[in-house]
Amino acid sequence: MYQRYMAGPVKEALEDTSVILINGARQTGKSTFCQQLMEQGIFNGRFVTLDDATTLTAAQADPTGFLLDLGEQVIIDEIQRVPELFLPIKKLVDENRKTRRYILTGSADVIALPRMADSLAGRIEMHQLWPLSQTELRGSDPPFLKAVTDPDTPYQNRKINWEDTVRAIKTGGYPDAVLRTTETRRDRWFEAYLTAVLQKDIRELSNIEGLTQLPNILHLLATRAGSTVNFSDIARLAGIKNTTFQRYMALLEHVFLLVKIPAWTPNTEGQFVKSPKVLLNDTGLLCHLMGESAESLLSNRTTAGLFFENFVTLEILKQLSWSSLSLKAYHFSMHSGAEVDLVLEDRKKQLYGIEIKSKASVNAADFNGLKRLATLAGKKFQKGIVLYTGDQVTGFGEAFKAVPVGNLWQ
Repeated sequence: MYQRYMAGPVKEALEDTSVILINGARQTGKSTFCQQLMEQGIFNGRFVTLDDATTLTAAQADPTGFLLDLGEQVIIDEIQRVPELFLPIKKLVDENRKTRRYILTGSADVIALPRMADSLAGRIEMHQLWPLSQTELRGSDPPFLKAVTDPDTPYQNRKINWEDTVRAIKTGGYPDAVLRTTETRRDRWFEAYLTAVLQKDIRELSNIEGLTQLPNILHLLATRAGSTVNFSDIARLAGIKNTTFQRYMALLEHVFLLVKIPAWTPNTEGQFVKSPKVLLNDTGLLCHLMGESAESLLSNRTTAGLFFENFVTLEILKQLSWSSLSLKAYHFSMHSGAEVDLVLEDRKKQLYGIEIKSKASVNAADFNGLKRLATLAGKKFQKGIVLYTGDQVTGFGEAFKAVPVGNLWQ
């Protein structure tokens, strides 16, 4: 069982917040995480899951009575199944905010449900549980984000094994997939997983006809993972209306299979790409959809580099989810070709650019996008780094460094 670093922020939230919502894709380990909170003494109360038919029926029949029977400290798993519970939770919390604590988990974005948004505003803190990060899998917690933002925290010379990294990309971070011992068994798991999410979970959220097109749409998005996406082009290739495609995209976001990274742009018009980048939430899932094996990636460094960029980006997003630094993630891209894979913005609107390269050596040209961003951002720009697969921290000017990617997880 892996230690989830989200436990720290959740423990802090329980001190002053009545309702904690833990969102995330199905099978990312939300139920196991909640059990760990109880085993570690972080949360003392009951655990119920609405995946259980009897419990589901009881919650639907009498939501208020159901909650009263459970007591003041309760974990309710898969809360999206009974949105009727939100208003009774609000009432009970307002009656006693000091001792009542609810931890809710959801495999769909319940904040998008109208009754949720209206009832628990100001009473709830939200956290997203991703598939396992490399730091969680390795039991490490290096201060990468602190080093990005704090000039007094140094980067370290770190060497990675490329073959091990590619196999980690192929495996991904879903706990059940990690436990499978062969690629064939993992691919079987991903196939069953996608069938369950696309045919069951999304159907429960939608009244759209023709959901049989979703696998094809997800595959089209997978081929463009890590890039800005022209939604009209994908809708045309899928043979559906643009409005229908937008609804499909929203559904895939609601079940956390897709991640959008918005564009950072200065206050000028015309020359900047404003479309978001789209990522799948796990590179193991991405490899499955693209039919890539570890061997095929190892034999083609260029293709592997595209998956590596997704892998590193997701690792940073996962670390942001439990970080206390309050950094927002963007990408930067210009129509002229200048781009930066990730732009982190702090509360003071200061910017930290991160470019990701799968190659083992870096040259001055690899910093061109970061330097263009620095020029446009002016005093807001603090630092630019190129994460690469070499092993030496190397300066390329006062604000720019090449940093071994091993700083992320070693």
